[in-house]
Amino acid sequence: MSPILFSEFASACRRIGATSKRTLKVEVLANFLRTLRPDEVVPAVTFFSGHVFPGADERVLDVGGQTVWKMDRKSNQSTLMFQPATLLDVYETFDRIAKATGSGSRQKKGSLVETLLGRLDTSDTEYLLRIIFGEMRIGAVEGVMLDAIAAASSIQLETVRRAYMLLGDLGRVAHLSLTEGRAAVEAVRVELFVPIRPMLAEMAQNPGEVFKEHGGITALEFKYDGARVQLHGMDRRIRIFSRRLTDVTDSLPDVVKLVKDSIDAGAREFLVEGEVVAIGEGGKPYPFQDLMRRFKRVHDVKSMTTQVPLKLYLFDVVYLNGKMLIDAPNEERWAILQALVRPDLLATRIVSSRVDDAKELMQQAILAGHEGIMAKDLGSSYTPGVRGKKWFKIKPVETLDVVIVAADWGSGRRKGWLSNYHLAVRDDQTGEYFLVGKTFKGLTDDEFSMITEKLLALKTRATDYTVYVKPAIVVEVAFNEIQRSPHYRSKFALRFARITRIRDDKRPEDADTQSKLATLYEDQFRFKAKGDFDN
Repeated sequence: MSPILFSEFASACRRIGATSKRTLKVEVLANFLRTLRPDEVVPAVTFFSGHVFPGADERVLDVGGQTVWKMDRKSNQSTLMFQPATLLDVYETFDRIAKATGSGSRQKKGSLVETLLGRLDTSDTEYLLRIIFGEMRIGAVEGVMLDAIAAASSIQLETVRRAYMLLGDLGRVAHLSLTEGRAAVEAVRVELFVPIRPMLAEMAQNPGEVFKEHGGITALEFKYDGARVQLHGMDRRIRIFSRRLTDVTDSLPDVVKLVKDSIDAGAREFLVEGEVVAIGEGGKPYPFQDLMRRFKRVHDVKSMTTQVPLKLYLFDVVYLNGKMLIDAPNEERWAILQALVRPDLLATRIVSSRVDDAKELMQQAILAGHEGIMAKDLGSSYTPGVRGKKWFKIKPVETLDVVIVAADWGSGRRKGWLSNYHLAVRDDQTGEYFLVGKTFKGLTDDEFSMITEKLLALKTRATDYTVYVKPAIVVEVAFNEIQRSPHYRSKFALRFARITRIRDDKRPEDADTQSKLATLYEDQFRFKAKGDFDN
């Protein structure tokens, strides 16, 4: 079988992007996947998804946007004698770019990009650049890719989806499905030191709604103002993964020691989940941004363990001594967790059928400096990567996780900073980012300075006033209400939006969606009148 040319991949991208019909997107993707050699599956699926490397892969290209755009303009002066690049040529070149470090690395990276661009036809370079900048935007979103993998391999969609939730890697699931078949996909289990996608929660407006959904009784837990982690252990070896499935073990040696000292000696193999909270004076949690400094720390980690001490609160166990527990009910998993760790490591939790208990626990959580409470169906299984009504989060202030797609230069006291941020939600079908408003509120001077530096590194183009960036930075915003807006493609605008924190623990793909925004908009009218003028 001849190797797939990148031009064939680009042609498939054009066909996928040209239709808004999900079924046609799936058909084109599935047909393309069937033509691939085994070593081409992972690169193809990764590129279609708009990534340079698979999700949990920590390699980065680290090439500047302006540099690449300039190269693109001059590199397509290629002669007719150029050797066309294959899909694997592109993937392998990306690997070489990521590995280029040290003195002269910028020049080497630039040379590799320039050479690669010179091996592509002008019409195909667009898709190379879209991959590099994470802006594929052809609608090959996660759900579409899973449908295509299932269709191409003739394996039931639910089987493919479950494997993905446990492995967290579309490329690996596609490779298993297309090269090893149904039995291999059905055999996928939790693998220690391979992070699983975390179970997700819906937002609830009030506790009464939760009790109704959970049959009159539910488990209520503190929703900590921390960072979610999953801890994998085998024979005293511990690895810690973030919500984004990134290995953060080396930044958290104190948490590693805590787990080793606190887990029952009979737990030879385990995967537990919890929240890490940075603790300040009086036992109150530090702001989320201070905690994030620990997660990204690679130098002088030892001194940071003293400056920013951490506390671990565990709330779930999904694997223990060879037994996968994701299908066990929440109540059973909690009982196992209680027997597994010291009581002081457990999340604050009660089981209740009273709304007043939920309100009281909410007040306790807020007074303790945390976000609110979680409500968990006692009979619920653990569904990795799935958002549903088995878990609810209840917070006193409504927030959305949105992506910064551009920023305006500030004036007055904010002069010299990119400080008016263009906020966007993600479209469920296409993966595009739609504006929902702008804000300059909520950040400190230090944060304005820090985020300006980050945004300039993500710049794709600019005017005298506005810098447009690769969608990469996720921020949590609070707002007063959602309004209809004819000015934005999202059709909505956030009134009085203000940034409450920068979500370094979330990928842009984890941002809230257009459909969630629409649902929240409609939910407002349970308490307000709705006039025909708003339709």
